[in-house]
Amino acid sequence: MKVDVLLGLQWGDEGKGKVVDVLTPRYDLVTRFQGGPNAGHTLEFNGEKFVLHTIPSGIFQGDKMNVIGNGVVLDPSVFKKEIEKLETTGYDLTKKLLISKKAHLILPTHRLLDAAYEAAKGASKIGSTLKGIGPTYTDKTSRNGLRVGDILHNFDEKYKAAVARHEQILKQFDFEYNLEEIEKEWFYGLEVLKRFEFIDSEQYVNDAMKADKSVLAEGAQGTMLDIDFGSYPFVTSSNTVCAGACTGLGIAPNKIGEVFGIFKAYCTRVGSGPFPTELFDAVGDDIRAKGREFGSTTGRPRRCGWVDLVALKYAIMVNGVTKLIMMKSDVLDTFDTIKACVAYKIDGEEITVFPYSLEGEVEPIYVELAGWEIDMTKMQSENEFPEEFNAYLSFLEEELEVPIVIVSVGPDREQTIERYNEE
Repeated sequence: MKVDVLLGLQWGDEGKGKVVDVLTPRYDLVTRFQGGPNAGHTLEFNGEKFVLHTIPSGIFQGDKMNVIGNGVVLDPSVFKKEIEKLETTGYDLTKKLLISKKAHLILPTHRLLDAAYEAAKGASKIGSTLKGIGPTYTDKTSRNGLRVGDILHNFDEKYKAAVARHEQILKQFDFEYNLEEIEKEWFYGLEVLKRFEFIDSEQYVNDAMKADKSVLAEGAQGTMLDIDFGSYPFVTSSNTVCAGACTGLGIAPNKIGEVFGIFKAYCTRVGSGPFPTELFDAVGDDIRAKGREFGSTTGRPRRCGWVDLVALKYAIMVNGVTKLIMMKSDVLDTFDTIKACVAYKIDGEEITVFPYSLEGEVEPIYVELAGWEIDMTKMQSENEFPEEFNAYLSFLEEELEVPIVIVSVGPDREQTIERYNEE
């Protein structure tokens, strides 16, 4: 048995949570392999809406097991709120959620450092979510981090040493804070965390594969935010690409099966950083309003633009995507013309390969297609797709050279149409 990987191909917010929820019935185990509470995976079903930050999106489907892998960074205070909110709606996760001992902990001082670093950048801010993600991964890389497994081994001493080190760094900044206040909630969260089973997740996942259990690895953020391959430095602090599933779960490269790449029918981005197809007009405002494009984690309005095939081809390449999933098709239902960026013009030169840098003036080169101008939200089958929408799908598949196997026509799990069914 192999691990199927599901990840975002744009700048995050592609709709990964909904797709994981839809696909989970086909798997025995759903895992998260990187990122932390900077993720916001939104799921809607039965008239209810849930936003998950750290917990895998497979928790709503029966008795499926879910694992928070070693590549994830975990904030006990955020975890506590997430768990308590789910418990009030009838979801008890203690028997279906396992946590890697090797996952790193986000400390209260990591969040303070994040805020201090970002404030010090002034006009050069990268748009951090201020969740402490970057400083936690920094400590991990510099071998100073605290892991979930440390909770079971002389934790108080290790925690105090880490906090003392962070406070020395904070002295360099003109930055006021009340650590005791933040710590109170954090330690409450730590007690909630202790209710769950801590495991050697790499052994657990590999044993599951040996036992012919099917595994789905759920990515967070998006490919264009990858620390190595994204639009650096406006990126997250982890590997959001398919290779991150290997290091974030402890699985070998030859154990990767299908790679599901998720993208929106258009593009969005939160925070700073280059965005070649960004729209600053009424069309961009319209997409934002119709798509409810506001961050599920931060609440910030997302920047909106047409689909970028240069970036999308690049993302497909570095991930080895085998199947595509297109989200939020319905948001474009009212447009008479749909545009797709097929090249960039930089310094007068037209290029179709994603460049090292997108600094300076980047002009997107568009192909225009006819819009379908039909409400698709009630459609149940691809047989109902309008001719213009089928033409858009065919155009994308020809350009991207990967089949689009699922199309989303609304936020609810029921508004999901599968294509190329072999039955």
